[in-house]
Amino acid sequence: MKYVDGKTIWITGASSGIGRELALQLNKKGCKLILSARNEKALQKVRNECGSTNTIAILPLDLEDFGSTQQKVSEALSFFGTIDILINNAGISQRSLIIDTDFEVYRKLVDVNYLGTVALSKAMLPHFVASKKGHFVVVSSLMGKFGALPRSGYCGSKHALHGFFDVLRMEHEKDNVSVTMICPGFVQTDIAKNALTKDGTPQGTDDVENNNGLPVAVFAKKMINAIEKQKFEAYMGGKEVMGVYVKRFFPKLLHRMVIKSQTDKIKRS
Repeated sequence: MKYVDGKTIWITGASSGIGRELALQLNKKGCKLILSARNEKALQKVRNECGSTNTIAILPLDLEDFGSTQQKVSEALSFFGTIDILINNAGISQRSLIIDTDFEVYRKLVDVNYLGTVALSKAMLPHFVASKKGHFVVVSSLMGKFGALPRSGYCGSKHALHGFFDVLRMEHEKDNVSVTMICPGFVQTDIAKNALTKDGTPQGTDDVENNNGLPVAVFAKKMINAIEKQKFEAYMGGKEVMGVYVKRFFPKLLHRMVIKSQTDKIKRS
């Protein structure tokens, strides 16, 4: 029996993409699931796709509504009596140059990707501490380890997650609370299509890199494997993963590589 088998797992951003695929795969492992996102109708569709309504609960959630997080945790716990793993998967991306971007776009990126995740996890923490077990899984990004234009706000919000959850792991190791940071590269989801542009409207189109990225089913399988191994961090993607190591040892080289790969594309857009 593997680590995740039969666990009670709460997934945010479960209405599509990575969250949806995690629900499908974890359902097959006998997990009890709590699926959250803003779109309740889409969540119902995912639950129907799983085909197991008795072990899957739906809990609409807006990460920007910080004041509701404690109530949402109480509701989540009421479904199955406990939660073993919280997968913080919900988030949004960005495609716009700094000089052109409205400040409110940055605020939204931080509110959703960072503060919303922190608020929910902080509300969940007392349950994990009282249970003397628990696992936070946070879907960050390779952009949480190094930067790439034109994603300044997205990169900033993902970098912040690493700082917070590294400390949470240190403070609560004594309580048997684990933290796994998942850092995807390019994955075949709608993240680019939904990415915010300079005025906060969605980009509306896919990126070539995402279209050529990991199939979401392959990514979800790798992610579950990293959770089962309780890794501190896991980097997943194609050649873009090398950016983590180039940044660590040759930061100026990565700087030149990223500019070379992105500048012409930005000029054309």
